[in-house]
Amino acid sequence: MTIKDLQPKIVWDNFYGITRQPRPSKHEEKIRKWLLDWAEERKIEAFTDDTGNVIMRKPATPGMENLKGVIMQGHMDMVPQKNADVKHDFVNDPIETEVVGDWLKAKGTTLGADNGLGLALAMSIFESKEIKHGPLELLITYDEETGMAGAFALKPGVLKGEILINLDSESEGELYVGCAGGLDASAAASYKRKPEPEGWLCYNLTVKGFTGGHSGMDIVLYRANANKVAARILYLLLTKADVKLIDLEGGTLRNAIPRECFATVYVAPNKLDIAKKVAADAFAEVKAEYAVTDPDCNYLFEPYKCAEGETCDPDECPYVEEGSALRFIQAILACPDGVERMSDQMPGLVETSNNMAMVRIYKGEFYVKSLLRSSVDSAKELLALKLRSVFELALCRVEFGGGYSGWAPDMASPILHVMKSEYKRMFGTEPKVSAIHAGLECGILSGTYPHWDMVSVGPTILSPHSPDERCHIPSVQKVWDYLQAVLAAIPSK
Repeated sequence: MTIKDLQPKIVWDNFYGITRQPRPSKHEEKIRKWLLDWAEERKIEAFTDDTGNVIMRKPATPGMENLKGVIMQGHMDMVPQKNADVKHDFVNDPIETEVVGDWLKAKGTTLGADNGLGLALAMSIFESKEIKHGPLELLITYDEETGMAGAFALKPGVLKGEILINLDSESEGELYVGCAGGLDASAAASYKRKPEPEGWLCYNLTVKGFTGGHSGMDIVLYRANANKVAARILYLLLTKADVKLIDLEGGTLRNAIPRECFATVYVAPNKLDIAKKVAADAFAEVKAEYAVTDPDCNYLFEPYKCAEGETCDPDECPYVEEGSALRFIQAILACPDGVERMSDQMPGLVETSNNMAMVRIYKGEFYVKSLLRSSVDSAKELLALKLRSVFELALCRVEFGGGYSGWAPDMASPILHVMKSEYKRMFGTEPKVSAIHAGLECGILSGTYPHWDMVSVGPTILSPHSPDERCHIPSVQKVWDYLQAVLAAIPSK
């Protein structure tokens, strides 16, 4: 069985079309053109706003013109993550999918169900000639995954509807009515380098195979951060085996929990056995601590090998001055990471967290980039102060940017009432109403369109932002049927 055999066929056909369009964040040109062409072929009104968001409009079914206007909303970009042994160019290559039981996944890369399936559901409603609905609009934003640029850029007055149904949630049977705000943190410093110590051995330290995942949705699972693990081992190598740090690199995106980290070090020949034992013992502890959340994690400590076409010139491989190396590794270790506080208002919801997403020590420059999240602005500011304190003590420059507030829940929301009633009528159970520890665009859009009544819904997607991303196929059918019922039950103006 392949994606083309799945039901509802209209939805999966549209998602298949989306998977054929390369669309990593900040490279949305192909998917944007494809969306506009798709709409033109079906005689659906579609255009881009001044910045690149795609907007579609569909008139009401005859006799339903008096219903409140609904905006369906999602984003066109996806997180480009792949396993290290997979060759894939996200800017040019389509996503290849496979069906495994009740799940659809990609072959060694992110699937892009976040948020491609939300788009496919909305596009299918626009394409169908049988579904009854009031006036409809579809807002497809760009660059959601790395900064929500499209949502920030949307201007007032472009959209006419009163109700927004966001399709970027990832748990069928749950209705989201709130989300966390976010803040980007960056710490950087320069350092002096020393020439290669004569006669020392060059070794690679690699930690990989960690589960990773979405830094909002999956942070509550307490999975290991590969950057933290590498720093933990390096601290022991620096202090117990007298290694010299050459470089370090881990993580690729602020909103993805790091799965891999790579370092290069010099080891004195007479301390090689000590270094090997230190690394092995340290990783054995990590392996035991994260046996449940990261069962496939592993490490390598092996002689450095030049990459194909690389010239290994010792003069171009100086190491980090010892004091700086230790200071940077200690700062990485001390940096807050993971869940900072759970919510007092909603049991099981993370209130505040940080993802220490990217670290790099290379050719005289050190940096750490993090993404802070919180549904409480003051808690987010306190966490930012902690990060600033850690890195300023390590003599780094610290900057913050891209901040936005969360989306406050409204339990008296009229559209929430409709969606709860329709779900119980169709499926016999109450949907779970919750907030999400992630930066849904609703928080930003509500600042531009404060009158919108908003709820977020979607099919079940596991491990987004990682190559383990997969979508529960039966949940797509349920959401498809559910959306049709909700649109038919929208209240009058």
